[in-house]
Amino acid sequence: MTANDPFSLAGKRILVTGASSGIGHQTAISCASQGATLIITGRNAERLAHTAGLLAGDGHVSVVADLTQAQDISALAAQAGSIDGVVHAAGISKLVPLRMVKQAHLEEMFAHNTYAPILLTKELLAKRLIRPHGSIVFISAVASHIGPLASSGYSASKAALLGAMRSLGLEVAKQGIRANCLAPGYVRTPMLDGLSAGGVDTEEYAKLAPLGMGEPQDVALAAVFYLSDASRWITRNYFTIDGGLTVPMDVFA
Repeated sequence: MTANDPFSLAGKRILVTGASSGIGHQTAISCASQGATLIITGRNAERLAHTAGLLAGDGHVSVVADLTQAQDISALAAQAGSIDGVVHAAGISKLVPLRMVKQAHLEEMFAHNTYAPILLTKELLAKRLIRPHGSIVFISAVASHIGPLASSGYSASKAALLGAMRSLGLEVAKQGIRANCLAPGYVRTPMLDGLSAGGVDTEEYAKLAPLGMGEPQDVALAAVFYLSDASRWITRNYFTIDGGLTVPMDVFA
């Protein structure tokens, strides 16, 4: 990396939620390797400490927080301070067929996957903690537009991020702040392991993707790009990262 490298994160302070596992864990590591100073957060103190121990460089901050709680959101924003970017990687997934969906399930999905990232972003913007020309990255999912079996609550909660991001991108454009979504397909993470344990043959789904199953690094490096100055002219964008899974095959006929 050099001072003039537009892909470098040197000198930037980046907040990553969900950094205790999966995509958030790897995103924090990848950002640090590109020179960023990290503020990482998650609900599990032990796993968050493990992530912190893998970060290159120094000056990083770890904050244990449950982002479904208003007081934790406020405390995190206060401890984060002024930042150049945020990656909203925290989220949950549970399989429930629509005929069995209850309000409590929907509230849980939206509390973690939709309300938490939106309300944290609101707190950061209200306190003017995101610097001009900063970047806001939401981790959505291809489920938001393909709707896998028994995932109506999860898919809806991730789809909601798209509309929120598009509107937000207009609101913050005057400050040069960008807002984008990454939509991963099947990626080897603890969340995917949970789906497999629930009876979903994720390996079979992954075989439908020309490039197979993804790894957390595949999404993390895309997040690094969206945080870097190399993406300065990209906003309100929805970037699918799924190994080609959701491209209609009839386009090749």
